[in-house]
Amino acid sequence: MNPTMPQLSFVPVKALVIHERHDEQRTLPLVKRIRTSGVFRNPPVVSPLQDGSERYMVLDGANRTTALLQMGYPHALVQVVQPDDPGLGLQNWNHVVWELNPARFLHNLQQVPDLELVPGAGPGEEPDLFGDCGLVQIQVCDGPSFAACTPSRLLVNRVALLNAIVDTYRQVSRLDRTSARDLHSLGDIYPQLCGLVIFPRFRIKDLLYLSGEGCLLPAGITRFTISPRALHVNYPLKELASPDSIEEKNERLVRWIQERLARKGVRYYAEATFLFDE
Repeated sequence: MNPTMPQLSFVPVKALVIHERHDEQRTLPLVKRIRTSGVFRNPPVVSPLQDGSERYMVLDGANRTTALLQMGYPHALVQVVQPDDPGLGLQNWNHVVWELNPARFLHNLQQVPDLELVPGAGPGEEPDLFGDCGLVQIQVCDGPSFAACTPSRLLVNRVALLNAIVDTYRQVSRLDRTSARDLHSLGDIYPQLCGLVIFPRFRIKDLLYLSGEGCLLPAGITRFTISPRALHVNYPLKELASPDSIEEKNERLVRWIQERLARKGVRYYAEATFLFDE
């Protein structure tokens, strides 16, 4: 049995807020690709903020959102997911750091204000977003593990500290996102392995609050799972650029979806799928 269709809708571009930092260098090439294709391929996934502002947090698609804003489009085609949707999940990514001297990696971390590195954290310990110590766990190649501690109790301050931690290595090393929690499991994969930074888990309500306040997380530490997900929609780009009202655009969108369904142009895959055409 097929699940409920994803909720596709037009919303004002200016009503979209991102929840993490993004790479500005990726925006211009993305704008060029979108304009060249003539279609909007994968709608960003958004969730409404709970502050009555009629804004939406972007769960997935920050670069596409930024591209639309730069293109001057008034409305964005998005997939709307409610915060309590059973198909929405939130997990975290960790950062594996490589091609950086481990001593420099550790030295840079020790210069972060209001950060204390307490040695002795075990590989199985879980970082705690709200705990007294262990905001992140840091494992250094051929060295000890540390718990990163801070006296600040304010969530926005603790997120600022996460950004400060990532800023110490993001431009002077190479890094990847990983679900691994043990540095020793990565030695055969990454040359010049330096360290592993394990991040705490966030709750969706925390991110809704933070994004509403304009407090961004470091890039690449949140991982949303969304089911069902609308992909390869390939909606005509001229519809996004149109000066028509949002009501008119949504009416045409509904008819377009109905026509696609009628001619069996929409397929549902229940099994896990690997896409090789991105």
